[in-house]
Amino acid sequence: MTIEKKKTTIVLFSGDYDKAMAAYIIATGAAAYDHEVTIFHTFWGLNALRKDELVPVKKNFIEKMFGKMMPRGANRLGLSNMHMAGMGPKMIKGIMKKHNVESLPNLIELAKDLDVKLVGCQMTVDLLGLKHEEMLEGIEYAGVGAYLADASEGNVNLFI
Repeated sequence: MTIEKKKTTIVLFSGDYDKAMAAYIIATGAAAYDHEVTIFHTFWGLNALRKDELVPVKKNFIEKMFGKMMPRGANRLGLSNMHMAGMGPKMIKGIMKKHNVESLPNLIELAKDLDVKLVGCQMTVDLLGLKHEEMLEGIEYAGVGAYLADASEGNVNLFI
């Protein structure tokens, strides 16, 4: 008798640090419990997958504006509440460090190590003028159909 592996899918729509943390904590926890896990990053959730450094790529005016207005990388995401002109994220990161909680960039790397499938929504990548060169290595790109295929087999499906 073959036991089918459980599957967890998460849509990460939010670009808030705390919400992305929740998505990655759930994803790595599910992977540790031997689930096949997919995180489908769309719209502002894509910012968690951007490289921290500026990558020189050719963009039109609108694409350049989006690139400048959006945070570059997981460490630059703001909080959903108590942002306090940038002080909130610094405070929560300090508290996390004090309590030995992994940072979001470390959780993203852990997710990769646990074979969590990280997917960037190709349509949103195109809409926001992002280029694959600006994104972290090891990311897959797909449309909503690929997410729905994973989600249709999912035991746990979340939208964050």
